Amino acid sequence: MAQLSPQLKQATPVVATHGEGVYLYDEAGTRHLDFTAGIGVTSTGHCHPKVVEAAQRQVGNLIHGQYTTIMHKPLQQLTQKLGEVLPQGLDSLFFANSGSEAAEAALRLARQATGRPNIIVFQGGFHGRTVAAASMTTSGTKFKAGFSPLMPGVVVSPFPNPSMYRDLGWGQEQVTDFALKQLDLVLQTQSSPADTAAFMVEPVLGEGGYVPGNERFFAGLRERADKHGILLAIDEVQTGFGRTGKYWGLDHFRGEDSAVTPDIQMFAKGIASGFPISGIAARSEIMEKAWPGSQGGTYGANAVACAAALATLDVIAEENLVANADARGEQLRAALRRIAADYPHIVDVRGLGLMIGVEFADAHGQPDTATAAAVQKEAAKRGLLLLTCGPWTEVVRFIPALVVNEQQVDDAAEIFAGAVASVLG
Repeated sequence: MAQLSPQLKQATPVVATHGEGVYLYDEAGTRHLDFTAGIGVTSTGHCHPKVVEAAQRQVGNLIHGQYTTIMHKPLQQLTQKLGEVLPQGLDSLFFANSGSEAAEAALRLARQATGRPNIIVFQGGFHGRTVAAASMTTSGTKFKAGFSPLMPGVVVSPFPNPSMYRDLGWGQEQVTDFALKQLDLVLQTQSSPADTAAFMVEPVLGEGGYVPGNERFFAGLRERADKHGILLAIDEVQTGFGRTGKYWGLDHFRGEDSAVTPDIQMFAKGIASGFPISGIAARSEIMEKAWPGSQGGTYGANAVACAAALATLDVIAEENLVANADARGEQLRAALRRIAADYPHIVDVRGLGLMIGVEFADAHGQPDTATAAAVQKEAAKRGLLLLTCGPWTEVVRFIPALVVNEQQVDDAAEIFAGAVASVLG
């Protein structure tokens, strides 16, 4: 009989029988407040009626039709719908199944479109676990250890992450200066601009600790990309579709004139409320440089997943979920900061919208993996499901469905406060 690996068993505190909104129910009928949302996937909550109805209807009509062979209506409609919400100029799409596939598709396109071999990624970024995606991931060694050699042609530059330089007393301005200066050094000493196909970066570090970027950093990336003919590839897998309180994570950092726009944008996770679909968007003049037949996949743009995505995008608009993510995020951050004020071990509460991290450090200011894990486990015992992240998994992250309401946020904060008090005394 097949068995789950010990790692997977440890990571699964609840055997869920069904879900509704922000709640999961286990085999004993116990209700759990789910602030993981399947790692940011169930954006409209578990089993939103409109998403369920759309998927059920589509299953009865057409389950699968590979879009290099046939075309189907849900794909055509989803392409049209995404054209209404994507950043201006991104008018060509390729569909796949997962975030890792989107990262590899963006990499392949960037190399083929520019004829250049190298990709510059940023410290703390997570782009997936497949070989190429893991090669571009720097949020933790666990995502790439044990199956080397990995893909060459990846160079790492700093991300403006104040938590990494807290002991130096650096704030956002200093870390941004450092990150941009070090990027110039990378271009001078490690990856010549003539060899650099793209910068690939998350607007907010996900697995790297829920660390937002900032406007000046992204303006600096755009400026250098334009100067050297480098493409700017933005990984919106976790930050897209309203998660950060704006439709796209990069929307926080575009500037007043929206000058900072991506050349390639990746998406996945929250697009279809739990159905597997991902993709990349790019300007047509870039996408047209992809070599014929180089991109593809059997299940990309699956008809049922496309139908679920269409329903999800409708729900996000109809129920004003982007605005709700912003408002509930403000509420949750304020509550978590009130809790943090009583505990020196909580050194930061940060994030945008409903993508919030609580960072723990020990008495010496070092990352406190044990306390973060203990708090997460205690919260689960009390009915609140959370995740950890960060280089040392020292950050407890809150990532509920965008449908979460004011009372549910209050309930989560109360449970978390109890969990922290139980662990830290």
